[in-house]
Amino acid sequence: MKSARAHRVIRRSVPVAAAVAAAQLLAGCGAGGAGTTGDQARAAAASPAARIDCAAKSQLPGSGSTAQQNVMKYWIQQYQRACPDVQIAYNPLGSGAGAAQFLRGATAFGGSDSALKPAEVALSRQTCTGGRAIDLPMAGGPIAVGYNLPGVDGLVLDAPTLAGIFDTRITTWDAPEIRRLNPGVKLPSARILTVHRSDDSGTTQNLQAYLAGAAPAAWPYPAEKSWQGRGGGSANGSSGVAAEINSSYGAIGYFELSFAASSQIPAVRVDTGTGQPVAPSPESASAGIAGARLTGEGKDMSLTFRYGRPAAGAYPIVQVTYEIVCDKGNRAATLPALRSFLTYTAGDEGQRVLSRMHYAPLPGPIAAQVRRTVRALS
Repeated sequence: MKSARAHRVIRRSVPVAAAVAAAQLLAGCGAGGAGTTGDQARAAAASPAARIDCAAKSQLPGSGSTAQQNVMKYWIQQYQRACPDVQIAYNPLGSGAGAAQFLRGATAFGGSDSALKPAEVALSRQTCTGGRAIDLPMAGGPIAVGYNLPGVDGLVLDAPTLAGIFDTRITTWDAPEIRRLNPGVKLPSARILTVHRSDDSGTTQNLQAYLAGAAPAAWPYPAEKSWQGRGGGSANGSSGVAAEINSSYGAIGYFELSFAASSQIPAVRVDTGTGQPVAPSPESASAGIAGARLTGEGKDMSLTFRYGRPAAGAYPIVQVTYEIVCDKGNRAATLPALRSFLTYTAGDEGQRVLSRMHYAPLPGPIAAQVRRTVRALS
């Protein structure tokens, strides 16, 4: 339903020096999750105040993906510097919870690291009056596989070996499969402690999609948001997995690169069979995302990855975080703020910061299409 009142345009400038202080206070301004990272504070300090077409005074609730929580904190902080009359609250509960809360009408947008399933789209018609939920890609990035083995730098693994480790069939760090990929490296005989997400997670789904696509014989499980492999420990959210890896010798787990960087956890280099093993980075992830196809119908912009055809220099374990919104039937009270905020995040200023925060910006044509779709939301 369209708002009966068009949003007013407000342009504000805030001294750049206020950015660091605002970033430090951000956890109390509705973003949720852990405190601001050093990367966020530096990014904020380096960024001028954003020029944003602000909505009128309102509140904008969202929840979901922990993969985007670090950049979402930054986006909210920057937006609220320019638009203090709009209060945005994002609760990083995980992709499954974010989609579920949106589908029952509890939030104005949901964050998810995987596109909605057909059954979820059908259910969304009850919330999106006269319309349906759509997926809008907003940020990309690598899923880092972090490990805790002091003295072992630049660990190399491939898809079949990762599958064997996460399915607890390869159980020690000096197993022959790992030694073969790391000649000359002194590997301990320590037990491997795998850690996966305990909550429904798009990060889990994307990792399992990679394992199933790149090593189907070694990973015979479906790419679900819930963990499908056997055994291993678990933790809630990417921050929980990172904490477990950081505190447990011999542990290995997965999370977004920003968590690996902020926690100083080394990340596996992946042997894709195309030359040199590839480390996760915004640049190598962008190369991986470039191979995805736009497969959504109508205004939906979901992407599909082709794991069987890796490109040299492309990091293969990547994901795109989507914002879930209604194409029609968004609530009148939140629609102007929703349009305003997502236009900023998909715009040049919102995308420019991503690589500095260990995410990958959207390809230009996709970002432009997202902005056109956001403007047409009703």
